[in-house]
Amino acid sequence: MDAQMLGGALEGFGCDKDMLIDILTQRCNAQRQMIAGAYQSMYGRDLTCDLKEKLSDHFKDVMVGLMYPPPLYDAHELWHAMKGAGTDENCLIDILASRTSGEIFQMQEAFCLQYNSNIQEAIYSDTSGHFRDTLMNLVQGTREEGYTDPAMAAQDAMVLWEACQQKTGEHKTMLQMILCNKSYQQLWLVFQEFQSISGQDIVDAINECYDGYFQELLVAIVLCVRDKPGFFAYRLHSAIHDFGFHNKTVIRILIARSEIDLMNIRKRYKRDMENPYFMISSVNFASGHYEKALLAICAGDADDY
Repeated sequence: MDAQMLGGALEGFGCDKDMLIDILTQRCNAQRQMIAGAYQSMYGRDLTCDLKEKLSDHFKDVMVGLMYPPPLYDAHELWHAMKGAGTDENCLIDILASRTSGEIFQMQEAFCLQYNSNIQEAIYSDTSGHFRDTLMNLVQGTREEGYTDPAMAAQDAMVLWEACQQKTGEHKTMLQMILCNKSYQQLWLVFQEFQSISGQDIVDAINECYDGYFQELLVAIVLCVRDKPGFFAYRLHSAIHDFGFHNKTVIRILIARSEIDLMNIRKRYKRDMENPYFMISSVNFASGHYEKALLAICAGDADDY
């Protein structure tokens, strides 16, 4: 029935955008994949291709983005972040600093199948320095899971403290190896030990000692360890307020986290930010069907924001 209604909504020269929003934002990704299969059987056409053909601008980005399975959506975003002359380093940071090992392996496979390319090779050729080394470590998906060792945590904390003092290439390598490979549970212990040893929060120490995208990536990893919804609430706030509504970032976070922790992100945003509202609904930012689609993904009305 959904496939038939979408077929009707996409008929002719125009399309029923409200119908697209009502269906695609209110189904989970697994259901959308089933709808796409039914649509292919019913009309002999690919639903995603029809959406690309009929829609435009950021509204198209939202509707098409909803149709990708999560690993393919991550792969798609990373591909476009590295495609062409420039690089969207913030996209690389948001995705690779926050995904689990299992999610990274699925993303690697999707990237290879969709683009006939190795994601590690793409990252290596498109980035540089210790920022590249850290990304390369993360994309291998080798983070431990559920393992804790208090004695080792004290040793790792000392290594991190020395890395913030010495700042040599070797120390930077050791720092990123710990942050990229230790389990979240272990890193909790490491950060507590670091506070005891140095009298300073690990984020403050990193911000003081390093700069550039390397520093931003290290901080992103720490924030994801501590509170992943809080990290994404912070990234959304920056995308909406600091950068005058950075559409790609807002769309990517809302779609990628919609079935994981978006409701928690909303709560963190309203609790922690100086301006406690998403500000999606504004004539200066999102509007029309684009605004309506974003709000529908957030499971709220304009009055909530």
